[in-house]
Amino acid sequence: MLKKSLLPLAIAWSLSASIVQAQTTAADGKSTSLDAVVVTGSNIKTTDSEGPSPVQVITAQEIVASGKTNLPDVLRSISANSGNSFNEQYTGSFSAGTASISLRGLGAKNTLLLVDGKRVANYATANELQDTFADLNSLPLSAVERIEVLKDGASAVYGSDAIAGVVNIILKQNYQGAELGAGYGQSTEGTGQGERTFHFQAGHGDIKKDRYNLYFAFDAQQRDRLQQDDVSWLRDSDFRNKPGGTLGWVPTNYYNNNATDRFANAVGPVSLQPYGAISPGKTGDVWAYNPAPYNTLMPRVERYHSVLRGTFQLTDSVQAYGEWIYSRNTTSFTFSPPLSIGNGLRAWNNNTQSLDNIATALPVGNPANPYNVVTPVNTNLWQVGPRNKRDRQIFNRLLVGLRGRTAGWDWEASALHSESRLSERVTNFGNRYAFQGLLANGGYDLASDENPQSAVDALRLATLRPAVSKLDSVDLTATRPLFDLPAGTVNVATGAQFRREAIDSQTSDAVLSGTELRPALDIIKGSRRVTAGYAEFNVPILTTLEANVAGRLDHYSDFGNAFAPKFSLRWQPEEWLLLRGSFSRGFRAPSLPEITNSTAVSYSSVIDPYDPITPGSARAVTNIYSANPKLKPERSKNYNAGFVIAPTPDTSIGVDYFHIVQNGLIGPDNLTYIVAHPEIYGSRIVRNSVGQLLTVYNQYQNQQGRTTSGVDFDLRHTVHTGSFGDLTFGGSWSRLLQFRSSQVAGDPRINGAGTNIFGALPKWRGSTDVRWAVGDFDSTVTWYYTGGYRQNPDNIPANLAFPSRVKSWSTVDLSVAYHGIARTTLTLVAQNLQNRRPPWDPSNTYYDSSLTDPQGRTLSFKADYRF
Repeated sequence: MLKKSLLPLAIAWSLSASIVQAQTTAADGKSTSLDAVVVTGSNIKTTDSEGPSPVQVITAQEIVASGKTNLPDVLRSISANSGNSFNEQYTGSFSAGTASISLRGLGAKNTLLLVDGKRVANYATANELQDTFADLNSLPLSAVERIEVLKDGASAVYGSDAIAGVVNIILKQNYQGAELGAGYGQSTEGTGQGERTFHFQAGHGDIKKDRYNLYFAFDAQQRDRLQQDDVSWLRDSDFRNKPGGTLGWVPTNYYNNNATDRFANAVGPVSLQPYGAISPGKTGDVWAYNPAPYNTLMPRVERYHSVLRGTFQLTDSVQAYGEWIYSRNTTSFTFSPPLSIGNGLRAWNNNTQSLDNIATALPVGNPANPYNVVTPVNTNLWQVGPRNKRDRQIFNRLLVGLRGRTAGWDWEASALHSESRLSERVTNFGNRYAFQGLLANGGYDLASDENPQSAVDALRLATLRPAVSKLDSVDLTATRPLFDLPAGTVNVATGAQFRREAIDSQTSDAVLSGTELRPALDIIKGSRRVTAGYAEFNVPILTTLEANVAGRLDHYSDFGNAFAPKFSLRWQPEEWLLLRGSFSRGFRAPSLPEITNSTAVSYSSVIDPYDPITPGSARAVTNIYSANPKLKPERSKNYNAGFVIAPTPDTSIGVDYFHIVQNGLIGPDNLTYIVAHPEIYGSRIVRNSVGQLLTVYNQYQNQQGRTTSGVDFDLRHTVHTGSFGDLTFGGSWSRLLQFRSSQVAGDPRINGAGTNIFGALPKWRGSTDVRWAVGDFDSTVTWYYTGGYRQNPDNIPANLAFPSRVKSWSTVDLSVAYHGIARTTLTLVAQNLQNRRPPWDPSNTYYDSSLTDPQGRTLSFKADYRF
């Protein structure tokens, strides 16, 4: 239901007030001055409700009406979030439990997140080993006054990371009174997943009357874990009734790298299954297990956020403020089944910065070895139990500042410290040295479920991984009118920023000592300093036409300089018509994991056409990535053009086109391409003695470029029915026209729009809402739509008949609020009212979690009381 407005909402509701005038007429006929405000994307104050760049505004009232209970759900539902974003469903990463927004499908690293116009510390470690981002889960929802989403590039004002746009979360500044609220939600599908929410906020003092304001807000969210076996249509992992689907069980408990050379008896939660049902073309029966009990779809979360803010009018012209945001987020989930034993089991060698192979073959005489020769084995440490993770993030942001007016200049000076601290605890991982000893002496029988508890305990390993990200900055800005032209006043804004960024993301002592079996690591240690200066001019060319020119120069201590200019025009030839356009150059500085001292080891799967056992099948692979100190920043050119039409006071239509050209994209080479071309990349591919894929080495490089373009459509219309209340119809849709890039540097570019070649990027994303306010009731129905997309041919195994296309997904949410009790609001929310399942995508485990979720229909009830 979120009223997504690159449209002028102010125009839609009140066209009678001229967009370009700085005054409006009150009901008594007196002229009342409008306060000038700073809108995201500019440092110059204005009274215009719409500027030269499209800005979507989401108000606190709209957030409440949507029924969303956390910030990520609010932002991930907007149409400009067109793909490649993630939330806590993505548990297989080093940043599990986090959430991001990805404007234009360009990833979180190209979307700058601000709070009250200032940066926040990035999450303590990197997503996908290289991407640094601000975690939406660390920020409060109850304290939000509004959210402004700038949908074009803004490096000229904010510096790095703003290529796709900016999300500015603006907290309440002058709140009076108190409010208490609580809610409970539950899945209707018998999954047992419930959610509890609580919030409190209180403010005292009016800045204008009392010359101060103190504000405090606290909110909490607890949600239960959702396992795959909690969901009826996923619990059996049997997708044979779907196109290209198989029995998604995992063969185990076999000898000699032959799944049909199986153990004599069942060990662990296994049963005999036809091999051909799991891997088409195979014959015989195999021991296999259902992975559903070991797969967390949505982790258990506990989130606590607090905000303390004070504003003090020291003199008539000087104001002081301070703000402290503190949050604590805990995420717990099942990381994987019990550790698998077989070819490719390795441990980290910190001296050589590589992996050592750990022998797993059964010696002659081992109780699990039925043969009279050394025998390879594949199984799991069933008695050790599933591997679990618990991530706790503590986030802080302390901001202090002064603002005022001196000699015609409006100025502001602020200092900020922000940090994100992560503690990741894991249990039931494997102890290498205990395993090697027990394998040699036969003290643990891999073919039995009845091993001594002392041996099981020796194999169990619990570790702690710490990480911290810090940001310190000083910001100085000043604005003033410069001089008058015939068409109006020229205004200027200028400023400087001094910033230090640092990440220290470590791994556990068990990994560094080589104790942990099958380790994953993302070691990052580095810092840098950034110094920037910028200026912005707003020039009225005609009374209906104004230009904005901005430029920013950043100096980074690790790679050097980056300059970003921007030029935009705003033309309003008629009160009902606004035309706008902009051109800018932007940049993204190499992230600290990409350019500083870092090493990463991760595990994934890839189609291997040269697999000696099943050519063209998906094979597990270990990826080793290294940083590159010679990287240069990514560069971009942004073009935007659009119009807003408001034919009546209750109707507005907006259309904006965007075109983004990026060069020097930073990333590793495409894994699938490397494996498929050993004649080029043979030195980076490691296989075992029988030719099965083990490891691929990669390094971050400035690759070729990418071109992204599309169109945003917004429509809003209000119908006044008198005694039947007001009906407001709204729609916000985005059409992705192209997402053109190369899979590997030197190859021709291909268009990924409407495919999952570069991540799932549907061509259409949008929502349509109807809000009906009558009497004591306020109801909203919202239809969310995510378009389908074509499968990447490289992700389709040769032995499976994958469907060529993933279908679209649409859901309907309903929110009904009742205000008939004094100072009380009761709200009933139904999300995914039709109980729609995500569309079948066989390249994932049933569905793509970056676009959809498996919760099904959920109902929640909230009560709020205002003191």
